[in-house]
Amino acid sequence: MNEIEAVIAMKNGDRCAFKYLFNIYYNRLVAYIATYTNDKIQSEDIVQHAFIRFWEDKSKLDETKSPKAYLYAIAYNRYIDTVKKAKKQEKLLGQIWERALVDRIQEDSDALEERIQKMKQVIDSLPPKCKEIIVLNKIQGVKYKEIADQMGISVKTVESQMRIAFTKIREAFKEDYALLFLLFK
Repeated sequence: MNEIEAVIAMKNGDRCAFKYLFNIYYNRLVAYIATYTNDKIQSEDIVQHAFIRFWEDKSKLDETKSPKAYLYAIAYNRYIDTVKKAKKQEKLLGQIWERALVDRIQEDSDALEERIQKMKQVIDSLPPKCKEIIVLNKIQGVKYKEIADQMGISVKTVESQMRIAFTKIREAFKEDYALLFLLFK
């Protein structure tokens, strides 16, 4: 059987003729598509789909020509379809990833705002001297010794007031370990 006879037989539904053409062209087509994909497995997949299309469209075959050019065209078009599909998927995944990041940033921003408000409430609820000392130290960056001199109290009193403030803050944020880590590092 030659290729022309195989095309005629295949048009009449002869699976053996299809197998004959498959055996002739399969490895050649895989090698051809692999020059584009650089991936043998992907190339085999593309060529297999090309042969499925070849069988499905057997009625369109020209009985006077070798199916070689037609098979190569189908395989190449399948490769192009695969590339387009991959680019679409990549773009979609990029959009999903970007949206997830935006959502995460918004969630983090909202959570941070809630923590800041809660911290303000806790600090505002501290006794006046304790509140003044923690604001001076943690917000303004004043050292214990300078706070003691400025307020006319001992460094031990400053330490004691800071301990009270930290205890109340720890109680208020006992579920929020990340903030405690940042605050007390």
